[in-house]
Amino acid sequence: MNDQQIEIAGTQVHICAPDGPALRHETDASDLLGQAYGSEWIVIPTSRLDNDFFRLSTRIAGTLIQKLVNYHCRVAIVGDITSHLSQSGALRDFVREANRGTQVWFVRDMDELTARLQA
Repeated sequence: MNDQQIEIAGTQVHICAPDGPALRHETDASDLLGQAYGSEWIVIPTSRLDNDFFRLSTRIAGTLIQKLVNYHCRVAIVGDITSHLSQSGALRDFVREANRGTQVWFVRDMDELTARLQA
């Protein structure tokens, strides 16, 4: 499957292919910004994220997300991260705070993302 550019509730959304290369470095975020040009939201399936992304001490999550947000892209991480949340109180706090805002959301599936964008 290839990346897709779609519209959801009047919002341009770039959906990363679930089987694409892992996103691990700031340069990966730069590449993604180029691919998602013109989109307000970038949807990243959890399958594209290395396990180190979910260990906040590695700073991978912060680096990738900050790069995307600095360039005015909102980010939705889509997929089940229950096992990661059960292992880290810091990650649970990060996800809870992110989901309260408007720049970064962690959602279970595309239906949840669509519902949030329509609200």
